[in-house]
Amino acid sequence: MAFALNTYPITYRSKFTDGKWPQEYLEKPHKTQEEEAAMSEDARATLENSRNHYEDMPLVNYTSQYGLACFEGLKALPQKNGGLAIFRPDKNAARFARSMEGLKMPPFPEKLFMEACVETVKRNAALGFYPHYESAWEKDSYMTANSVYIRPFTIAEGGIGVNLSSEPYVMVINTPVSSYFSSGRSDAIVSDKVRAMPNGTGWIKACSNYVISALAKSQALKDGYMECVFLDGTNRKYIEEGSSCNIFFYLKSGELVTPELGDTILPGITRESIIELARDKGIKVHERKISIDEAMEEAKECFVSGTAAGATPLTSLTYQGKKAVFNGGNTGELTIEIRDTIKGIQYGKLPDTKGWMVKV
Repeated sequence: MAFALNTYPITYRSKFTDGKWPQEYLEKPHKTQEEEAAMSEDARATLENSRNHYEDMPLVNYTSQYGLACFEGLKALPQKNGGLAIFRPDKNAARFARSMEGLKMPPFPEKLFMEACVETVKRNAALGFYPHYESAWEKDSYMTANSVYIRPFTIAEGGIGVNLSSEPYVMVINTPVSSYFSSGRSDAIVSDKVRAMPNGTGWIKACSNYVISALAKSQALKDGYMECVFLDGTNRKYIEEGSSCNIFFYLKSGELVTPELGDTILPGITRESIIELARDKGIKVHERKISIDEAMEEAKECFVSGTAAGATPLTSLTYQGKKAVFNGGNTGELTIEIRDTIKGIQYGKLPDTKGWMVKV
């Protein structure tokens, strides 16, 4: 399933007007989840398509014309003991506000962000739109488990000249989601494209940043790789991140390294969580520059992290025709430990001692 454009019926919408954020929950046409699953493919597509259109919103705006927008991604996960819980939504709320400020928009209040995320999931779940916990997910450490994907995003007001958005919409939708990466594939290649430059928008979760990511990821898939990795745009020497995820290298020295944050790297919430979990386990973690040469020569494990990726292993990295294979082409022990810990907390198999999960 991965990401699916099968928006659940309840959507949140707010538009900055006269200095305030009036809120509304919109209910789109729907049947029960079971009835929709039993519909013909064409009928279901027609119904799902109707949930993705809003005739009372401007088609021509600073988002559709110039990509001026930002978004977030977080999950509500089925819990082993029942119910749903969202992973660290307060962190997404803060990053969303920073992104909007970075794009010179009025920031969406963090409290409203939290409320909107919880309430859309709760209202959709009340209509039967949510996945149920399956014990079979535990067999592969939840790598193929289902969850509710929560996508908050901005849309600019109507406009056609190059300009900033002073009265943006904020939308929150829910969709079903499962594994992001294809199973059985774990090779990556260094892209020749540049994702972000200093003094740009690389630190913002801006929609426009993902154009280059999509192009590079598409080429990587075409060439037989699961993922692509970007180098810095200035020196073309230091690793920055993957197509839509942060990256970690576990070195032969026992040091876990992830590229240090700056204005070209997105501050990932899963990244931050993994750093904390690894340090709790006594691992030496450093946020610093790591060159492509050091990574390929000194790393014994590698994995990428993100809301969609979780902690997904990369077993090889290819650069300029040279291939570095990590841990003999197998998922490393630390990668497994980190992956199992964070997934276990998210799905309620392990205790949430840090208070990261917010119940719906």
